Amino acid sequence: MKVFQPEFRLYALLVCTALVTACTSPGYNDNPSQQMTNARIGCLASTDFFAVYFSVHLQPPDENQNARLTKELFRSYCQDIPTPGKVFFTADLVGNEPRSMPIGIRIVEQEFTGGDESDAENFKDLRTISEVLAKTYSKGVIESHFDLDTNGHYAIYLIKGGTDAVPEQDILRIPLNVGADSGVERLTTRIVSLFGIASGLALIGFAASRFRRRRKIL
Repeated sequence: MKVFQPEFRLYALLVCTALVTACTSPGYNDNPSQQMTNARIGCLASTDFFAVYFSVHLQPPDENQNARLTKELFRSYCQDIPTPGKVFFTADLVGNEPRSMPIGIRIVEQEFTGGDESDAENFKDLRTISEVLAKTYSKGVIESHFDLDTNGHYAIYLIKGGTDAVPEQDILRIPLNVGADSGVERLTTRIVSLFGIASGLALIGFAASRFRRRRKIL
């Protein structure tokens, strides 16, 4: 009966560790004041005092009144949008308090100034694309649409109170990257990297095992 060598167990443990590390992703940035993550009921964006579940849909370029419904019409995005176009934004307010307060909407084009892309301070507003005056959303659902005409960085600001002179925690920033790689492409890249790491560790384990066996024979 064959017995597993300690070296094999060690390399198997390394492979499992690599798998867990590569597949584990928190889905949000490390900024404690504002977080974004993918959830089953939508994309969650929040500050310490303000949270929404939101979804973004992109109208296909060839869409018209007589076009057949396609899966592209129903595909939702969180942050990365593949191409410019007409964007439909929907957000569900979390909690009862925001439903009784006026909320303004501002969509801006931004410039990335360098550094960590998860830090809002590394982005500068260039121009306002669209703005909706503050009003209350008693049913808890915010809906808006706007056109993004070029690739680049954008942001949706949800402003409690609807004025510029509000505390930072009352302004919820939802970043949008137009022209970015889709989630499928990023997942494919991650899977390829994962298999590359696993294959490399397996090869190292195999070579080390053969080397030890040769030493024992000699």
